[in-house]
Amino acid sequence: MTFSGQHVVITGASTGIGKAAAAQIVKGGGKVTLIARRSDLLKALCDELGANAKWAAADVGDQAQLIAALDSAVAQNGAIDGLFLNAGTGGTFAPLEAYSDANFDTLMAVNMKAPFWAVRHVLPAMTARCKGSIVITGSLASERGMPMNVGYVMSKHAVLGLARAAAIEAAPHGVRVNCLLPGFIATPLLDTVPQDQLPTLAANVPQGRLGTAAETAEVAAFLLSDAASHVTGQGWAVDGGVLGTLTIR
Repeated sequence: MTFSGQHVVITGASTGIGKAAAAQIVKGGGKVTLIARRSDLLKALCDELGANAKWAAADVGDQAQLIAALDSAVAQNGAIDGLFLNAGTGGTFAPLEAYSDANFDTLMAVNMKAPFWAVRHVLPAMTARCKGSIVITGSLASERGMPMNVGYVMSKHAVLGLARAAAIEAAPHGVRVNCLLPGFIATPLLDTVPQDQLPTLAANVPQGRLGTAAETAEVAAFLLSDAASHVTGQGWAVDGGVLGTLTIR
């Protein structure tokens, strides 16, 4: 996939899928602006990726910080051709009746409000140029219920809805919006899952293993690229077959 002459902004870029996607885009000749909370990790990654990588530190759950980082991306690298909204949090594992307002509000700010704020801020410039691709990271929880983490499931259902609604509005203007649906992927997000449950997660994947950040990032890069020019309003699962099959336990 080629990204020559294109500028892609990635949130949640310092680790996992975001980091792997940044490498894919730079390898394809594109420029990236990386957004995450930890400036030390961002600087190290930009040093690794070279001159085509810039960074802006921000807590995406803070609207002012997120908007400032997006504006900094334009100032550093020019108009945004691709936006990969990958930042997210796993939240707290607790039964619904014990799920606190504080946990719910924090999770919604990062997983649901931040993508809404970012799309609302960036989309007008994309539609004015009749060019752009947005990918939002959802989850298996965008399509299925999961126990013990109601806030996460609600937020991931919401971002799939955001992608579908924005895609319909943006399609007449040459802008595409899709939702990436990672399954059980070996990234730092799985650190929030009780570690004794990881073998059970892998056993419920028809391929029999966890996915990798690199193979998930390949699909994100495809959706961001011109190779996916007729793909919009879709949820793309990268899950080893979980959503597409019925596993008999």
